[in-house]
Amino acid sequence: MDPRIFCIGRNYAEHIRELGHPEDGDCVVFMKPASCLVAPDQPVVIPTDRGAVHHEAELVVRIGCEASHVDPDAATAAVDALALGLDLTLRDEQNRLRKDGKPWELAKAFDHAAPLGPFTPWNGEVPLNAITFTCRVNGELRQQGDTRQMIFSVPRIISILSRTWRLRPGDLIYTGTPAGVAALQPGDIVELDSSVLQSARWAIHGYDAPQKLG
Repeated sequence: MDPRIFCIGRNYAEHIRELGHPEDGDCVVFMKPASCLVAPDQPVVIPTDRGAVHHEAELVVRIGCEASHVDPDAATAAVDALALGLDLTLRDEQNRLRKDGKPWELAKAFDHAAPLGPFTPWNGEVPLNAITFTCRVNGELRQQGDTRQMIFSVPRIISILSRTWRLRPGDLIYTGTPAGVAALQPGDIVELDSSVLQSARWAIHGYDAPQKLG
């Protein structure tokens, strides 16, 4: 069974400000299909005919057991492993959809929109609220993340999601991105690093021609 990919939006205050959104206190949740996943060192193919494609570096949590209606105090027991990942976003498309009050799937759920790094098993020794990570594009530092700055902590996110869905082993949670998002271009190399998690690297490719059947 393919994993479900839950994504949390607007979870870092500086990122909210850089995009000009209000801080309304809500936990923004959206989902992506498994076709969005791309393994490390595999080519990431992005649209080149639909405006800017932004990188959003994130901590990714993998669920290891069923969890339903769990309290935040007990939620970490559901965490199986951690990774770094990218929530790729068609920003111009997202802005258009948001302006019209429409869902974000066209901007967030396209193929290859969730590159995922290798997992590091989590046994509680690494505090979930003290993980730092970086995103570099062509060697240039673009983003610096620190989970201390998350508005909704990992336990709170798991608790919130478990009120609506019975979380299953293998489910993935992209926990939100810090400030510094910017456009990617074909030919770019994206690298995610952390002192406590495994690094990941992807080469960006582009397509703009209609895909043929058969």
